[in-house]
Amino acid sequence: MGASLKEIKRQSVAVDKTRQITRAMNMVAASKLKAAQMKMENFRPYAGKLMEVFGSLAGRVVSTTNPLLAVRDPGRIRVIMMTSDRGLCGGFNTNVIKEVEKFTRGKKAEGKDVSLITVGKKGRDFFRKKVKIDGQYVEELSRFDISLAARIAKDAIPPFIAGEYDELYLCYNEFRSVASQRPVMVRLLPAASIGADEDETEAAADYVYEPSEEELLAHIVPMYLRVLIYKGLLETSAGEHGARMVSMDNATSNCEEMIQSLTQKFNSARQAAITAELMDIVGGTEALSAKG
Repeated sequence: MGASLKEIKRQSVAVDKTRQITRAMNMVAASKLKAAQMKMENFRPYAGKLMEVFGSLAGRVVSTTNPLLAVRDPGRIRVIMMTSDRGLCGGFNTNVIKEVEKFTRGKKAEGKDVSLITVGKKGRDFFRKKVKIDGQYVEELSRFDISLAARIAKDAIPPFIAGEYDELYLCYNEFRSVASQRPVMVRLLPAASIGADEDETEAAADYVYEPSEEELLAHIVPMYLRVLIYKGLLETSAGEHGARMVSMDNATSNCEEMIQSLTQKFNSARQAAITAELMDIVGGTEALSAKG
């Protein structure tokens, strides 16, 4: 019985140490989430306005005038996939991986080639032996700015213009709330697919652009691509910290429940040990009395 008490005590101490770690990770994730969420929310209006300008221009320019608007038979497809570098964040990475896996499987069933540009270790490690990886960015999300988006866009644009692939997609977790992130798949290239609808085009018809629409669009399309990628990075960063905070909070609660259960088990075993010792003493005393 003594060995059992010792084992329960050891388990309780181990779980308590785990609780301290998960609580600390929860606090770190919460502090990082606040900064990441502020960046994301401040950037959303800028991204929305640029999308509006791009939609107005793209709806009125012939696609053949800009190579990034050129629509080709999509035989080769490339996907920029964003996951985290580290785990312990619930289903955050799994949801994006499943979305990309489903997309890849569907395109391959249509006879198309699919390759990836991975941002984050988790996505890269999962697809490393399954899908061709044309580019990878690891250990970048802990601290980044728009220059990371510019590098990704720089790696993606020249191969598209050269005809090495025909469509470019972006998959990331859209941040909805601390406890909710939704994987989204957005087509980036050819950029003509992200233009304004007919009503928006008609409403913008009275605007006069200087310089020409074609010349302005040549500068805006690469900028638009960088902005969308950076938006995905910000959403991914905020979503990762939110998911980790929730995951560590749940883990801390589970540890506390385990500690409570082990404490009850320890007290019951201790009481049983004391009772057994008392019974031995009583039995011994009765035996001595009988002899006397």
